[in-house]
Amino acid sequence: MRDIGKKYRKVVLVCTNQKENGKECCAMKGAADLHAKLKEEMKKADLTVRVSRSGCLDRCVDGVTVAIMPDDVWLGGATEADIPEIVKRATS
Repeated sequence: MRDIGKKYRKVVLVCTNQKENGKECCAMKGAADLHAKLKEEMKKADLTVRVSRSGCLDRCVDGVTVAIMPDDVWLGGATEADIPEIVKRATS
């Protein structure tokens, strides 16, 4: 193993987890579309912030969960309407 350095100053994680047997999860609440559109907008705003899909963040009941790291900001119930605010928070 070797240190490869840091490419991004922040990472925005969007939970896109899909649970079996129809259990409540972010995937059934539009997470994939949110991730794709947020990634597009972030590329326009700041290339030093990476938007990535994540597995379960254990906040399914709160709706689509977005975490901004290393700021330790956790947002629940995120929708496409929230993208401008997410971008603003992540790029500050």
